[in-house]
Amino acid sequence: MESLWKQSVEMSSFPSLEGDVKTDALIIGGGLAGLLTAYMLKSRGVDCAVAERNVICGGNTGNTTAKITFQHGLIYRKILRAYGRERAAMYMEANRRALEKYAELCKNIDCDFCRADNYVYTMRGMKRLEKEISALDKIGYKAELCIPKELPFITDGAVRFKNQAQFDPLKFAAHIAKGLNIYEHTPIREMQGLTAVSDGGKISAKAVICATHFPFINKHGSYFLKLYQHRSYVIALENAQQMKGMYVDENKTGLSFRNSGDHLLLGGGGHRTGKKGGCWEELRDAAEFYYPSSEEKFYWSAQDCMSLDGIPYIGRYSRRTDGLYVATGFNKWGMTGSMTAAMLLSDMVCGEKNDCAEVFSPSRNMLKPQLAVNGFEAVKNLLTVSEKRCPHMGCALKWNPDERSWDCVCHGSRFTEQGSLLDNPANGDLNEGERG
Repeated sequence: MESLWKQSVEMSSFPSLEGDVKTDALIIGGGLAGLLTAYMLKSRGVDCAVAERNVICGGNTGNTTAKITFQHGLIYRKILRAYGRERAAMYMEANRRALEKYAELCKNIDCDFCRADNYVYTMRGMKRLEKEISALDKIGYKAELCIPKELPFITDGAVRFKNQAQFDPLKFAAHIAKGLNIYEHTPIREMQGLTAVSDGGKISAKAVICATHFPFINKHGSYFLKLYQHRSYVIALENAQQMKGMYVDENKTGLSFRNSGDHLLLGGGGHRTGKKGGCWEELRDAAEFYYPSSEEKFYWSAQDCMSLDGIPYIGRYSRRTDGLYVATGFNKWGMTGSMTAAMLLSDMVCGEKNDCAEVFSPSRNMLKPQLAVNGFEAVKNLLTVSEKRCPHMGCALKWNPDERSWDCVCHGSRFTEQGSLLDNPANGDLNEGERG
């Protein structure tokens, strides 16, 4: 089970940390967000290091569908209603800059970057789309209402953003990683102020950026309440329809589409981590129905951190943590989220003001309906009797028969059948006594 992207490039390897080092900025996490942040800081003359638990881009960066767009579902009507026109415009501008930064960098990187229109379609009536168009008008962006022609089924319509993009994320990441100071197989066990403690030594820094997908430091920021994790699935098909555009259903249970070369990437089947969902079976049923002559070549899954309000948390880890920053909660839009985080955080570390930073503040109001859902799931699973418990905060682990893993409903940590860590925020494997 490996993604299409993992067939296209062999990532460089890097040494593990041996001994104590000092640096101006430490980035914890070697996914795309961490690598881009290090790249941006280095380009501005900041001495920095990346500490990665396993290997760079070995997690969700290599399992994305790699759409680069500032159309994130029907997000703008939600932001406008919750925070007003100014912050909705900030959100769009930050993600628009992210797209254009990719376009600039990819001029010199062979990573299959190409422009494509993005569509958010619906099968639940036009009212949702009309509200999104109205919100976009208020922040000065002219999107289009249309009827998609490439999809294999009839929709009620779609909102179209022209001239977005797609690429191969690992070809891109392999290029930007060149020349960076990276330590692989270097898990950070704890933080002592701005000193990170690993098995092979300590890294002291003036600024520390936590880009570990789900933040692992529990005593600040309340991320264990502000985030939950969601799984999604992809199959790559040959002999299926070629599409010029990128498509996603506004309904979380719908399908997504994009082409990469001769492959159609069909996504969907998602569910909250630890819950039941359609998984690959749902996608295979759809492929058999819509593309009966197609052949499945690759299949994979990904995990996304979901914030309370659909906006990432990028900035100071908490109000009380000077010099400690975070990037998380990309809500399935990790490509623009990673670049947005790199641009914002590199400004913050360099002491420069970013005019879009306010909308992403991790310290914004937590009183959202999703908070109650997260709290309920945490309490319920803490009280659930289970053969295995998550070492993160003690929640019950549930067996996932589709992926043969032990999954935590509370916060999304996942472990192999043998107990090895797959996804954080847990910061280590299951204890020997808990292994199956």
